[in-house]
Amino acid sequence: MRHSVSENELKMNIDEYLPLRDVVFQTLRKAIITGRFSPGERLMEISLAKELGVSRTPVREAIRKLELEGLVVMVPRKGARVAGITEDNLQDVMEIRSALEEFAVILACRRIDEEGKAAMIKAHEDFKDAVDNNADMQELIKRDEEFHDSIFFATKNSRLIHLINSLRDQFYRYRMAYVKGTDMRDHLVTEHEALMNAIFHQDEKMAKGVMNSHIINQKESILHDICQD
Repeated sequence: MRHSVSENELKMNIDEYLPLRDVVFQTLRKAIITGRFSPGERLMEISLAKELGVSRTPVREAIRKLELEGLVVMVPRKGARVAGITEDNLQDVMEIRSALEEFAVILACRRIDEEGKAAMIKAHEDFKDAVDNNADMQELIKRDEEFHDSIFFATKNSRLIHLINSLRDQFYRYRMAYVKGTDMRDHLVTEHEALMNAIFHQDEKMAKGVMNSHIINQKESILHDICQD
């Protein structure tokens, strides 16, 4: 279902230290990444400006920046539309995510302590409860992220955590595309449990292999959905 701007009550979080155009850009970017604007949905400058309470100029500038990021495409005689997920973009993002998360599980195997184990168990149980209770997609994504965060926490590598966090928004859109498939949720629980067990047993080879399969399964599922569209 496509959502209009009014239905989503698009609002900005004003930051006195940022120019208005940057605040508008971040607002629209978040709306696209979190699925509040659907792929292919038209972005109308006048409507967006009215909803956000700004002139058309910062909206136009924000749309241009979103186009540079590949989140918006300009269609001749039709204006700006939200870009869909393409196979090339998916491949790029998943390659980066795979490299970072496979490295993270190796470090987690070597460095996890009792505090890290407790955090991972809780994150796993919270995600499982969300699946069992048929939680909405936003809640499922939040719990999925928290499980992966528990792996990053266990690495005790602050720079790796910072790097992964800087890419969180880019990962979010693809995570959402996967989690929305209800038949995949139980499979995610199984994969999370396998990751946790491998890390607890400090089996680096197993942990890396499970994470690799975890990412590949997500990529193939999203690719299947793209081909179906």
